[in-house]
Parts: sequence; C-alpha cells; structure tokens
Amino acid sequence: MMRPTYLALAASLALGGMAVTVAPAAAQSVLKIGLQDDPDTLDPVSNWSFVGRHVLQSLCDKIVDIDQNGKIIPMLATRWEWSPDSTALTLTLRSDAVFHDGTKVDAAAIKYNLERALTSGISRRKAEISAIKTVEAVDPTTVKISLKEPSVPLLAALSDRAGMIVSPAAGAKLGDKFTDAPVCSGPYKFMERVVQDRIVLEKFPHYYDAAKYKFDRLIYRGMPDSNVRLLNLRSGQLDLIERLAATDVDAVKADKALAVDPVVGLGYYGITFSIGGDGASLDAGKKAAIREAFSLAIDRQAISNVVFDGQASIGNQPFPPSSPFYDKKFPVPARDLDAAKKKMAEAGVKSVNLELLVPTDAERQQVAQLIQAMVQDIGIKVSIKPTELMTLLDIARQGKFQSHLVGWSGRVDPDLNVTPMLSCGAATNDAKYCNETLDAILAKARSLGDPAARQAEYAKAIAILLKDLPIVYLYHSQWIFAHSSKITGFKPAPDGIIRLADVSRKN
Repeated sequence: MMRPTYLALAASLALGGMAVTVAPAAAQSVLKIGLQDDPDTLDPVSNWSFVGRHVLQSLCDKIVDIDQNGKIIPMLATRWEWSPDSTALTLTLRSDAVFHDGTKVDAAAIKYNLERALTSGISRRKAEISAIKTVEAVDPTTVKISLKEPSVPLLAALSDRAGMIVSPAAGAKLGDKFTDAPVCSGPYKFMERVVQDRIVLEKFPHYYDAAKYKFDRLIYRGMPDSNVRLLNLRSGQLDLIERLAATDVDAVKADKALAVDPVVGLGYYGITFSIGGDGASLDAGKKAAIREAFSLAIDRQAISNVVFDGQASIGNQPFPPSSPFYDKKFPVPARDLDAAKKKMAEAGVKSVNLELLVPTDAERQQVAQLIQAMVQDIGIKVSIKPTELMTLLDIARQGKFQSHLVGWSGRVDPDLNVTPMLSCGAATNDAKYCNETLDAILAKARSLGDPAARQAEYAKAIAILLKDLPIVYLYHSQWIFAHSSKITGFKPAPDGIIRLADVSRKN
C-alpha cells in the first residue's frame, strides 16, 4: 500500500545544524533573552507581534496583570469595581508609580492612554476596548470608565497592551515615533535598539517594586530558528529562551546545566484566509466549501506528532479543547479525504492554487510543508512563501495575501480570542471577514456575567465560524521556556509572556 505523501514528508523532515551567534561574555547583572523574532514596534498601541509583548512587559506597566494561573491581579490599579449593570468600571490606582521621565502615573495618564488607544491612527487596540464610551479622571488615583454597553472582557483587555500606560508627555512629544524612544513606567527603561540585532533595557531605580527585579540590564535578541536559540543557550550566550522546540525538551531536561519550564497556552495556530482583502483568492477566499475541504484534508494529530513530538493540543476552534468555552458538539475532525473531495465538487472546482505566507521559523515551516502535502491529495496546490514575521504582519494588515499561518497567543477572556481578529472592521481582522450576525452574538456574550450564559452564546459563534471558516484552526501549543539552571524564580504564565519579578541568578 502506498504511503500518503504527507507521511513520507513527515519521515524526512529533519533540522540542520546552525552556527552559534557570537556575543560578548555577560556581566553577572545582565540577563540575555532569546526571542523567536525581532519585535515590530515598542509602542503598546501599535505593537502586533507576540515577541514585542515580552519586551513591553518589562518596559510598560499595565493597569492590571495576570498570574501564573491566569487570574487577573493588581498592577497600576490596586482595586476595581463594576457598576451593578456592568456599564461602568471604577479603578483605584496606586500612588507611588512614576514614568521613566519622572512624571507621575495618575488618573489623567490612564485617561490619556485609553483615549490614545481608541483614537490614534496607528492603534491596533481599538477593537479590544471599543466598548469604552468615556474615561473620567475622578481624582488623581480614581478612574471611571463608562461603557457604551456592558463588556465583561474589558478588564482582561487591560491586562495586555490596551492596558499598558505610556508617559503622556513623551506620547505627545513623539507621536507616531514613540516606538523609537518609548517612555513607560515598568521596572526597566529603554536604552537602545539595533533592529534585527538587540533591544537593551536598563533597570529603573524609581520603580515602586524595584527590589523584585534583580538584573541591572536586559538584552533581547531575535533568533527565528529554535536550534540557534538553543545552541546560544547551551554556549552561555543566552540565559533564557522562549519557544524551545518540543522535540528538544527531553534533551534539555537531561542537561544538568539547563532547565525547562512549560505552560499550556491560551491561544491557537491556524490558517487565516483573506476573505474580503485585495489579495483574496477568487477560489479559496470566496468559496467556504473550499476552505471546508482544506480543513477536512488536514491530519492535525500528525502535525502534533511530527512537529511537536505530540505535545501540541490539536484543535478546530479559537479555544483549546480544555477550555470551558470549547463547544464539544464540534469535535476536532479526523482527516477525511472523501468528504474533502465532495466539498471541492460542491465548490465546482477540481484544483485550486493557494499562496501561503509562513514565518521563517523552523516549526511553522514544517507545519506548512505537512499541510502542503496533505491538501495536495484533494487538488489544492499550496505554494509556501517564507516571510519574515514583521513583513508578513504588515502585508496581512493590508489584506494583500491569500492565506497565512500565524498564531494568536490568546487571552484569559474568550472574547479576545475572536473579536479582535474576526469582528467587522477590526483593525486586526486580517481576513477582512465580516458577519453581522456573529458580531451581534459576540456583543451579547460580552454583556453577560454568567459563564453558562456566555458559553451558550459562544456555541452559536463557533457554529458560524466553522461554517464560514475565515480561519482554519489547527492546534494549541504549549509555551516552552528553557534557561540556564542558574536562573531561579522563573514562573511561566499561560499567556506565554516572560515576567521577571523575583527571577535571579544563583552563584
């Protein structure tokens, strides 16, 4: 019996050796961090890259944060209270926070930042906090946020970039150039950036919790290849790396000089199709049956086994199967070529050409190659176009693509795994997809405080998404960190973002 093409490909995939990046020896007070990519911007309103969030976490304090269990915890806001009808959120701020330029973090600064996120021409946060009607600085430490309609996910949105607070003075002075010299209020301040090389932050001595941050300087380096990141970690050129390849976990665990810290993520990886964009394929972008055929032709478990050593959780919805918002009425489909071919016939096509933009890291390239081989069996001919991540995201925002393989890191509230990417007109809706019925369902879900009632609404949303398939969801990965065994106190959170409070180096 002939082996399927994709199984032959799976057996042949192997990672080649890579050269180690040479870097000067580090001082004891320097922590060197390897990221999967070089971030796009360092402005919270315009940043769209996951790796940028790692840097921003140490640079810009947020209104609230999450802990390693995904629970929302105080940060700049020490307390918060919803009105009985969930249309107003009142924040009480800490009084001892200052920006890196010495100005005070107060209610006026929170008001400035939320309004900037809503109105700036470069903002990618608008959809995340679009429910906000007005922001009032009641007094220096009290902020009242009034909403157009009830929106339970707002607080969760403020635990990410929408809640990151920059200096109003610097924001007004630098405008759209804020990313070149960002001024925030986090434990570290900006020192320098050499694009495609390094970002350097220095400890801010006036931070209210400065004692919890043990390193004088942080150096972030983007390295798309997981082999290169690991080789640099082994050689001591890096102290901590994100996204260790799942296939390297056992080897790293066996190395006494290294340690592994995994955490199950909140997000997903999937193929986004351009539906209404300038680059949309006349076939795959316009005919849902072709996208259904594409999904049915994929063996998701094979992808997990081959690329992630079985450690990725396969999926077909914006939430992982472990989530209470995952709808079990729509389980992950097995590969079904007969059903896929029937969908191709339903669409009136025998073959389809599809360009797929894929970031240059080894894992997603391998995922793309497996998908290419799988869908070829039903007549979909995928041409893979390796594209540097920031370039890919820029192309995607313009809608000038046919399909791309990019993940979403996920948020603690389910709405934020759907609305920013798929609501009509959202700045981050790469697919340029619009379904007003879906938008109405999501709006209702945002207004509900009862989890069971919200689950019912998200079940309706999932039914629409699995029919329209603007995104073919594939898997939900773990965030796997590796670091020198001398690094202690590191606790990964489910959003996959590096947090450095109480992290130190033992002698």
